[in-house]
Amino acid sequence: MVKSEITLRAEGAAAKMMTATGGALPIFITHAGRAPDPVAVARGLPQGAVVIVRDYDHADRRGLARTLRKATKARGQLLLVAGDAALARAVGADGVHLPEHQLVRPPVLNGFSLVTAACHSRAAMTRAVAIGVDIVLVSPVFETQSHVGVPALGLHRFARLIAGAPLPVAALGGVNSETAKKLRPLGIAAFAAIDGFIG
Repeated sequence: MVKSEITLRAEGAAAKMMTATGGALPIFITHAGRAPDPVAVARGLPQGAVVIVRDYDHADRRGLARTLRKATKARGQLLLVAGDAALARAVGADGVHLPEHQLVRPPVLNGFSLVTAACHSRAAMTRAVAIGVDIVLVSPVFETQSHVGVPALGLHRFARLIAGAPLPVAALGGVNSETAKKLRPLGIAAFAAIDGFIG
């Protein structure tokens, strides 16, 4: 199969970011407006990478999740569905990604092999530990198009927030092949991005 330009870009970007961070796990978050071909992006990611179906307002979110389930399974990757455990189960996803507000009243998480959660504070991390989350996505580390106008944590505040974190941390927000180099000393477990894989 001939690789598309998007797949090649994602492949190169993922490799650079993994090297820059010292081998952190890549997590791709779907966004129809900024990454209109998520399957092509997933095809550029390595085995073991994670794809999170976010796209809450997608016209056919179930269809998108099913398509990505097929693509990620073929590549030996993990698929999570954000905010909808029922949909995750329906499409045979590996797990679910919880927005921070779901940490207060989480869905039933039994049977999932991977659960991630968005966390913006130590209190949220504590709740995540209590409900059995595997990895927390802490954001926004750097300026990001996902939250225009929202102040980024910056490297120093991010480092203080995750110091001694009770579970593995993924950096999210403005992570790309340049900014990823700054994360290496922090020993993050993973990095999550949208544009970072295709920009």
